[in-house]
Amino acid sequence: MHRQIYVNLPIADMARSRAFFEALGYAFNPQFSNEQGACLVLGENLYAMLLVHPFFQGFIDKRIADARESTEVLVCLSCDSREEVDQLVARAIAAGGRAPRPPQDHGFMYGHSFEDLDGHLWELVHMVDASQVNAGQAPQGAAV
Repeated sequence: MHRQIYVNLPIADMARSRAFFEALGYAFNPQFSNEQGACLVLGENLYAMLLVHPFFQGFIDKRIADARESTEVLVCLSCDSREEVDQLVARAIAAGGRAPRPPQDHGFMYGHSFEDLDGHLWELVHMVDASQVNAGQAPQGAAV
């Protein structure tokens, strides 16, 4: 089975993209980063490779989709709490991103999303532990 994931995303400006994700509290692996690509560390064994357009184009035969005009991928990351979801979205907005929709509370799952500077959509979710729901200990707002 697979042990790591690398989501490759085209970006327009390396310096701006690095500053944006650093403002959200993420780090980059310098071993796999240069002026053409940067390895964004999302978690243990979870990475996004931010690749400037000319470099990204070298891996494909199709044109690069403009993520501000169409959606090529939804990146969804789990968070430890609703507060972490809200904090990351707030940091993304403060760093120049935008929240295209209001938060969604489905009881068992809370989510919110942001678009980065290149228009890529990042979904953030907090899932209520099923054992909490079954034991009637779910956080306020969660279905029991």
